[in-house]
Amino acid sequence: MPSMPPLPGTTGRRDWKTAINAMRKLLADPDDTAQVFLIMRALNAGNLTKNAARMLATHEGGKLMYEREELARTLSDRDYVASFAPGTVGAAYRDFLNRTGYSAAGLEQVSRETLDKDEDVLHPYVWFGRRIRDTHDIWHTLTGYQADEPLGEAALVAFSFAQVGGLGWAWIAAAASIKSLFVFRRLDFARAVWEGYRNGRKAKWLPVEDYHALLNEPYDAARRRLGISEPVLYRRAQAAMLTDWTPASRVSQPA
Repeated sequence: MPSMPPLPGTTGRRDWKTAINAMRKLLADPDDTAQVFLIMRALNAGNLTKNAARMLATHEGGKLMYEREELARTLSDRDYVASFAPGTVGAAYRDFLNRTGYSAAGLEQVSRETLDKDEDVLHPYVWFGRRIRDTHDIWHTLTGYQADEPLGEAALVAFSFAQVGGLGWAWIAAAASIKSLFVFRRLDFARAVWEGYRNGRKAKWLPVEDYHALLNEPYDAARRRLGISEPVLYRRAQAAMLTDWTPASRVSQPA
């Protein structure tokens, strides 16, 4: 892997104080997406450099970095999203957006409000970070991990760590798993998160994909081509949460 210079103006040091404060807030409110961006910036020092080098080492990646398309704009185009044929990845992504109410523009807005000017730096490394941000919900669609629940988000975070590295991803996945042990006193949640990591390790490297072609590809065929495994333990844990999981704090309360 070729070595790359650091991002100008950065020290390469991790900001543990910011990360710890953000993690406390995220564990208290899993829907507080702003804290995820703060943790990533605080702990993923040097990670963008490594991923940029990996992307540049491929013909496809070199072309993508040369073009530097901002996918948030494309994926926020309603006509574009509406154009995908039934049964494609794009159609599944459209269904995901309609079901959750999420959008690429919404995620972009949260990151900009949280990270201010750092998020819009015109540099290939930062562009790579935006690419991961903007395709996050496509990864939800491909993996089958729901975005509107802590379990699905934690499993995809683990999958993302396997794909692109970065201590921030690992820390969030581990913290969510540890919290689940205290809340539910069961291993199902943690096992589903670990499965997400293993599935991410086995899958092809998603950042270098041509997302225009991918979105037009038949959903099942795309998952097979990319080597994305079925989330068996995730679905098992998800079903258990809906039926027989009771938080430990409630178990101990008198009737």
